[in-house]
Amino acid sequence: MATVDLHTQADVHHHDDHDHEHGHGNFWTNYIFSQDHKIIAKQFLITGMVWALIGGTMSVLFRLQLGFPDADLTWLKPMLGEWITPQGKIDTEFFLALVTMHGTIMVFFVLTAGLSGTFSNFLIPLQIGARDMASGFMNMLSYWFFFISSVIMFISIFLSTGPASGGWTIYPPLSALPQAMSGSGLGMTLWLVAMALFIVSQLLGGINYITTIINMRTKGMSFSKLPLTIWAFFFTAIIGLLSFPVLFAAALLLIFDRSFGTSFYLSDIYINGEALPNQGGSPILFQHLFWFLGHPEVYIVILPSLGITSEIISTNSRKPIFGYKAMVGSLLFITILSFVVWAHHMFVTGMNPFLGSIFTLLTLIIAVPSAVKIFNYVTTLWRGNIIFTPAMLFSIGLVSFFLSGGITGIFVGNSAVDIQLHDTYFVVAHFHLVMGAASFFGMLAGVYHWFPKMFGRMMDEGLGKIHFWLTFVGVYLVFFPMHYIGIAGFPRRYYSWTNFETFNSFTDLNMLVSVAAILTLAAQFIFLFNFFYSMFRGKAAPANPWKSNALEWTTPRNPGHGNWVGEIPTVYRWPYDYSKPGAKDDYIPQTVPYSETPESNLPHENDLIKLEMGDKSAIVVDDKSH
Repeated sequence: MATVDLHTQADVHHHDDHDHEHGHGNFWTNYIFSQDHKIIAKQFLITGMVWALIGGTMSVLFRLQLGFPDADLTWLKPMLGEWITPQGKIDTEFFLALVTMHGTIMVFFVLTAGLSGTFSNFLIPLQIGARDMASGFMNMLSYWFFFISSVIMFISIFLSTGPASGGWTIYPPLSALPQAMSGSGLGMTLWLVAMALFIVSQLLGGINYITTIINMRTKGMSFSKLPLTIWAFFFTAIIGLLSFPVLFAAALLLIFDRSFGTSFYLSDIYINGEALPNQGGSPILFQHLFWFLGHPEVYIVILPSLGITSEIISTNSRKPIFGYKAMVGSLLFITILSFVVWAHHMFVTGMNPFLGSIFTLLTLIIAVPSAVKIFNYVTTLWRGNIIFTPAMLFSIGLVSFFLSGGITGIFVGNSAVDIQLHDTYFVVAHFHLVMGAASFFGMLAGVYHWFPKMFGRMMDEGLGKIHFWLTFVGVYLVFFPMHYIGIAGFPRRYYSWTNFETFNSFTDLNMLVSVAAILTLAAQFIFLFNFFYSMFRGKAAPANPWKSNALEWTTPRNPGHGNWVGEIPTVYRWPYDYSKPGAKDDYIPQTVPYSETPESNLPHENDLIKLEMGDKSAIVVDDKSH
């Protein structure tokens, strides 16, 4: 077993150390069309932050309408133009467009691209001991496909007919018939084009991530020594690679229905009393195809956050992560199950009740690996010497949201209960907590933790803590009351409830949600100031500010293209040797051989010393066995 641990496919990786510095290229090749994974990660991060502002602003706009239905919004006319009616209200069709674009932007352009694009790119080569990604060129293309997709989606916001407005799930027939409403015209076409390019970006990135992790690990970096962040990015890339093509197929068929007269999703449609010629299609087919990506998408955004959280909680608890194998196993189990639960979004479509019961069972089973992760986080925190850095606070916040949002998922995952709760604000509250807020907190935790490695400077800790508490309290004030509103029967995507006598008693609660949403968005400007100010004026970061064990902290303070000057370090141990009994320090980096730590070695670790000291025969035998 010891020899297997020592083996890795990446001996090839100690090739000549070419290109370990930024070449003598110009601004364009170094920072715009860069093939350096660290620069590409920063490009994804900055683009994702721009989109987060746009998506957040949209949510505040429609919350103004929902929380203050009688308010005069004429003051928004300079920004929104004709989308503000003469009565001072947001136009009803534009309201639907705001909801649609907010969902699309936050799910795909912020959480998917912001998490995988930033952290998979940044951390995979650094944590596995690689010079760069397997293909720098594909990596660059991945960002630029995402950027072009972003530009097209951004342009669609300014169309005179308005952006896509069929909901972020773009269900036909509304999305398939350009004449159905103004937001089903050119706005929907641009939405589909943007999403097709976005999917290409994700597939290029995913292939790169998987290939890099399998083939480019440094000497000694076996799979059993990988940080949990890398495991999470690995499984996320696999989910994306298997599910995004299905959305691509769904979008392609929708384009055919819209432009070429086919009837994949259309049948027996009447518009203005006139029957359309389309026969034989089914909008339910689209739902199956969409949710085959749509539910794995939840895990595409939450798994990277859980991986980041694992690393940060272990580092700042000064304890080994509890149950490493169980954590990897739960990631694998979540990955498998994510593909067989999609129809829980479709309990109210007239689905066969027997099928409904199957999907209910599978949905409830996925709570088990999620609970394993929560248990292991709490156990890692238990009696740890916890250091409350901003990254740690956001990681604990993620655990809180994942738990509270996950519990409500048990209700909507049950087909009998879901029939009552479906399309109410209860569902909105559930997925915003467990997917939206939890993933967002994971992303912020990652930024605070790896900012010193990204920019060689420290972010202000005090501002980081203020940002955390305002955002944490704000998120709960937004989404906790929504559960109550949802149980009362409030339907989602409605422009106004003032016509329903039943709901008048909830006016104040609705107002509270809107005020909390505005304040939570305002709190993000503290982060933006901290981020950009620290990037240029922050105090210089030490080589290893968090006293972490992982490989990325062995690089120079500002690593060039190639990450390590000279030879890539060899790995001897797993990344969570914190507070080991007998050790001089409370952390032992992965690059420290067991022969240097006799005082803290466990019996099986002492057995590895002779291999480490040059028992070549064992390694040669092992290589032949492969």
